[in-house]
Amino acid sequence: MDIDFDLIIQLQHLDSDIHASALVLESIPHLVQDVDKRIQAGSTAVAEAKDRMAQNQKRRRDLETEVKDLKAQIGKYKRQLNEVKTNKEYTSFLKEIEETQHKVDGLEEAIIAEMLAADDVEEEIRTATHKQGQEEEILHKERQALDEKAREMEKKKARLLEERDALLPRVSPEQLRLYEAIFLKKGGIAISPVKDDFCAKCHMRIRPQMLNEIHERVKIILCENCGRILYWPTKPEPAKTD
Repeated sequence: MDIDFDLIIQLQHLDSDIHASALVLESIPHLVQDVDKRIQAGSTAVAEAKDRMAQNQKRRRDLETEVKDLKAQIGKYKRQLNEVKTNKEYTSFLKEIEETQHKVDGLEEAIIAEMLAADDVEEEIRTATHKQGQEEEILHKERQALDEKAREMEKKKARLLEERDALLPRVSPEQLRLYEAIFLKKGGIAISPVKDDFCAKCHMRIRPQMLNEIHERVKIILCENCGRILYWPTKPEPAKTD
């Protein structure tokens, strides 16, 4: 029985393309997830900077409240200072005023430090917001490209499957069963061309008798090493005779 290697080769090409399309489709969700994470990272950076600003403002309000309370206490001490009767009480109030004022000075320095820190955080917010805007535009385009690629690959895969379904009835059932068994066993590559008397897939030299049988194309010949179907890339022309 003559073997129609053209059909088997065509089937192998279709199956390889279908497998490649499936791998691309399988990888796209992971790529989309990575893009989404990068978009979220930009939003997170802005949010974290704004949170630091909120914390800075809260610390400043707390410090300012404490300064206000201490200054009120100093005012109270000064009023009491006018009412004291003894030098000891007078000295004690002066000490309280001095110590409280020292606390106020320390807190006011802390407020200034927070104000300077706020300037840095404001710059950080501006930088992060600007960077987020630039990156998100690029990343959204990248995500749209991935979505478009997924749609294109789905269409391509569907077309390839249709072509495969149309091809299958033309292949001998016995040859098809053998092809599919080898296809599953050999990682999706069931056939191998002969190149310079070697199996192109495993590089095993083919015995001369097997080469003659492959030339004859009357039966399927399997590589003795890798077990794939061997074929000549092009059907050999009949030998010329004088």
